[in-house]
Amino acid sequence: MSAEATNPATPGPITPAVQRRRGRPRIDLRRLGRAALLGPAGRDRLPDAIGHVVEAHRAHHPDADLDPLRRAYVLAESSHRGQMRKSGEPYITHPLAVTLILAELGAETTTLTASLLHDTVEDTEVTLDQVRAEFGEEVRYLVDGVTKLEKVDYGAAAEPETFRKMLVATGSDVRVMSIKLADRLHNMRTLGVMRPEKQERIAKVTSDVLIPLAERLGVQALKTELEDLVFAILRPEEYAHTRELIVKNSSRTDDPLAEIAEEVRGVLREAGLQAEVLIRPRHFVSVHRVSRKRGELRGADFGRLLVLVNEDADCYGVLGELHTCLTPVVSEFKDFIAVPKFNLYQSLHTAVARPDGQVAEVLIRTHQMHKVAEAGVIALGNPYASPADSVDSAEEQPDGDGSRAADGERADPTRPGWLSRLLDWQEAAPDPDTFWSTLREDLAQDREITVFRPDGGTLGLPAGASCVDAAYAQYGEDAHACIGVRVNGRLARLSTVLSDGDTVQLLMGQDAASEPSREWLEHAHTPVARIAITRWLAAHPASAAPSEAPAETRRPAADGPAARPAAADVVADRPGATVRLAGCCTPVPPDGITGFSVRGGVVTVHRVECAAVERMKSVGRAEVEVRWGDSSECRVTLFAESFGRPHLLADLTEAIALEGVAIVSATVEPPSQQRVRHTYTLQLPDAAHLPALMRAMRNVPGVFDVSRAHHQSAAS
Repeated sequence: MSAEATNPATPGPITPAVQRRRGRPRIDLRRLGRAALLGPAGRDRLPDAIGHVVEAHRAHHPDADLDPLRRAYVLAESSHRGQMRKSGEPYITHPLAVTLILAELGAETTTLTASLLHDTVEDTEVTLDQVRAEFGEEVRYLVDGVTKLEKVDYGAAAEPETFRKMLVATGSDVRVMSIKLADRLHNMRTLGVMRPEKQERIAKVTSDVLIPLAERLGVQALKTELEDLVFAILRPEEYAHTRELIVKNSSRTDDPLAEIAEEVRGVLREAGLQAEVLIRPRHFVSVHRVSRKRGELRGADFGRLLVLVNEDADCYGVLGELHTCLTPVVSEFKDFIAVPKFNLYQSLHTAVARPDGQVAEVLIRTHQMHKVAEAGVIALGNPYASPADSVDSAEEQPDGDGSRAADGERADPTRPGWLSRLLDWQEAAPDPDTFWSTLREDLAQDREITVFRPDGGTLGLPAGASCVDAAYAQYGEDAHACIGVRVNGRLARLSTVLSDGDTVQLLMGQDAASEPSREWLEHAHTPVARIAITRWLAAHPASAAPSEAPAETRRPAADGPAARPAAADVVADRPGATVRLAGCCTPVPPDGITGFSVRGGVVTVHRVECAAVERMKSVGRAEVEVRWGDSSECRVTLFAESFGRPHLLADLTEAIALEGVAIVSATVEPPSQQRVRHTYTLQLPDAAHLPALMRAMRNVPGVFDVSRAHHQSAAS
């Protein structure tokens, strides 16, 4: 059995995260189980013991069919009869408490039915076939998923396998993890009679994996209470100090947060905006974090204001009124409505300040956003059923559904992208230790970005991911052949860290001998990338040695170092001025050009699309009219991107010479990730010959791109 005895040393009542309907009393889950002693009722009415569950369920689903709950309770109570918790309470109190937690969060009837039965197959004579016959395939599937998670005991060696199974079960149906999280929350509340070392071990596992999973699934109501319970066990001194701060603040005669809340209500009333303004006390861990960040706490630091409205547009209306009528703290503003978090969270975050220095954080969201913010995936309901579906009987339920994969497992249509990634790499993890350490590392990532492929598709990646990660996310182990990348249309290194909204075009080599570099490991942040690269390097030790740099890493031209491009071909509308072509964009005929007067009477000439043009205008530089002269000779800087191979520099130099172009200077950077970057400053006898020159350079074997200089250096 997985339940423990009541813990008299638990943190005490923690403010519930879910906003209950006005007038509903706080339900004490620790006393709820006593009602189970009343036993089952007749078929015409629900058992008294699940009255609280029904009340909570009706609050979210007023038209729900309660018959499955009645039958599930009768089966669970009769099956667990005679089994006791270590506290001396009937065992049925545990599934009742777990089910009430889920009912308070708005779980649908199927989930609650499975929750009541979640320990029956493991701990009683009830079989999965009986569950299917009585309640249908969906309930059987959920009970089976939770049962599988309970069959492996916790322990240093067992933890990786336990959570590997947990990921697979969660990926098939996120409701399995919802039940598991509620199960862990109730057991954490009642952990007191366990030995201290076992309490610490369970709390550590909860902290490392279950709390991050709750965060990823968006179930903040469970996550915050789990955090507080773990905090009390693993850091008792800091917990005691935080509790003392909270108690001390509650004894204040004034409440600045309440005063600011009333001021906000007045502002919104005057603006004609219908909104509910609530005070949300911070939980223990949140208070602890704020105290470490800000030092001495003030009254408004112990909670936040929550403003609930009906429509998305009203959120921005409220924000505008607050920023207009009160003093906003601009640095605290975040818009998670336009850009939701990876766990479905949506809200506007801001802060307002009083003249006395008190600062109140404000969360603005709709009622629906609030429901999802607290309950996450639990608020999504049954991903496999239409609203009319129920769990009444096996005859009314199909044995399978269209979501089943070829191996018999289902793929949840509501599965988040991060969960799909975890499921992909957990299969490739070479050993349990790698799986376990990588899982914890991946779960520690608390933000996700979305990048776009040229075909319009998207890739979800953790914040901080590089182009290496994007390659393996898109191509799997075929990414070994990646030879380059364009980010937002421009060539970039594979080590480039991506930002949200970037467009990524991966350049794949056609050579079967293409292989990853050991350097890629330094830039790989996702498990799928690191595991794939590590496996390849282990299988090809001879190929894993760093690539040799070609001997010609730097070759200046015979006529000395590069000078600024000559400007004899440009005429400026300023007699006597010295004209100079800008090195940032190296304009050549027939480019559209413009000039600017700079220090020393010099006029610098830029291509009109050069980024420096806008900067020069913004700082007030005088624009000078310029035009190309009669001469067609020009100087230009070109970049060539290539793969590293012997004699490449010689071949490129020969190709340039065959086009009748003089090389002013040539620089080759040391190879990086099998790529070499060449920079040439060239003197062309005729600017019209530039396209043919660039084609000739691209035709050199190993060269995959040639472009003109367009770096973002400031014009001088």
